[in-house]
Amino acid sequence: MLDIIAKGISGRFGPLFVGAVLLSACTPPPPPPENMSRTSTQTAPADLQLLCANAAMGAAGAGAKVLPTSSRLLPDGTFGVDLDAGGRKFSCIVDNNGTVRSVQPV
Repeated sequence: MLDIIAKGISGRFGPLFVGAVLLSACTPPPPPPENMSRTSTQTAPADLQLLCANAAMGAAGAGAKVLPTSSRLLPDGTFGVDLDAGGRKFSCIVDNNGTVRSVQPV
């Protein structure tokens, strides 16, 4: 009796199992942590990005929704933050102390 049940299950689910095994064999392993994108480039801390967004609100106009889109560490130790204000692009430079050095339209 168990033989009949086992043959019925393997007959129905056998191809599914083989397909799952083949798909899992095609997936590459993740890169080591030191090669992941979030660890290879230093981004600005969230609080500094928000300071830039607040500083850009004045240049973007009243009621504009300003969002940080990317950031990076600059050679002089400050951070460059790219901002989007309803389709208008801005670039902000902020230091580690939270001093916004510049906000420029791009």
